[in-house]
Amino acid sequence: MNSIINLYNNMGDKERSSFSSSVKSTLNVSRKMNSGVYDDEWLTKMEETVRYIDNILRNPNRFIVNEEEIVKIELARRITVDSIKHLSRNTNLIQKYDPETNEVKPSKILNINKEESFNTYENRFIFTLINNMKMYIERKKTETISGTFKKEHRSLEYRGTANVDKEKVEIALQIKSDLDDKNSKGTDISDRIKKLEEKITDLCSTGVYRDIAKLHVAPVVSPIKKTNLILKNVNFQYALELWNYMQTHMEASSKNENKNDGYEDNGALKQMMNDSFMLDYLIMKSADGEEEEPKEELQNRVAANTVNQLLSISDQLSVEDVMKLIGDEYVKVKYKKVVDTSAIARKYKEAIELYMAKDHDLKVKKR
Repeated sequence: MNSIINLYNNMGDKERSSFSSSVKSTLNVSRKMNSGVYDDEWLTKMEETVRYIDNILRNPNRFIVNEEEIVKIELARRITVDSIKHLSRNTNLIQKYDPETNEVKPSKILNINKEESFNTYENRFIFTLINNMKMYIERKKTETISGTFKKEHRSLEYRGTANVDKEKVEIALQIKSDLDDKNSKGTDISDRIKKLEEKITDLCSTGVYRDIAKLHVAPVVSPIKKTNLILKNVNFQYALELWNYMQTHMEASSKNENKNDGYEDNGALKQMMNDSFMLDYLIMKSADGEEEEPKEELQNRVAANTVNQLLSISDQLSVEDVMKLIGDEYVKVKYKKVVDTSAIARKYKEAIELYMAKDHDLKVKKR
């Protein structure tokens, strides 16, 4: 860094002004980008919700169904109070009546069978949700499942000319960069989908799901009824959230973006390249091996640069402050240099002594 600064500082003001004012340049910038992102939010939501659906099917909502049927008296399984009430209202079912004993013999009677049923609105909602999940997954599997990737090509072309006195300077510069960043997770997503399908298959094998499937009930449609169970049960709350998500997120999960930008810059970027042009010229010029600046002049220039840098930080520094700062740094550097020199001399002395000792031993053995 110091050598670059020195190149600028050693350039005379007249030469610097001549170069800057005469620069004529063009800067063309190009950028091509192709990026892709796969949004697996839908998969994560299903993975999180499956266990709540499993909880619902393990403890299903049910109700008692009374099946009423008029059968012959000999086929009646159970006579209830409701059966007697029905017979009193339907005397035509009485076959024989004995007034002396008040015995009644019906020909037929009402038979009531009580059975549990899973055909509730809440269970039909879960049944429909599972079927929708299966269709949603099949649609997602038809998409191209890829990971996040980014391909980018950049190029910068700079051409410029400048004059320094009678010297004409030209530059032609081209910079290219290619980025191919892949963070593939396609295989991982496929494995997750496979595991999710296995869990859904387990849900479909439960008694509740199979019983409702046998009934061929009509699927539930939006909007979902806000029954007490759906509103207050935490398992149904997660199921309802997944239902609403699938209803509102039907777009493709794979999203690709392409950009192709190209323009000629005439602003700050071009000005930086012009400054770089000047630096490149100075580097080329320094390769001539010209005679070094006299030691005294070089010392004066370094001292002036140091003071300028200090004052650029704080213009409130006094002469005494500057002298103290430079003096302190001088002592540190000088001491470090002496210590480093002393250490080298000590190592050198030890090596000489070791060599002399080995040489003495060889001479003694020869004798």
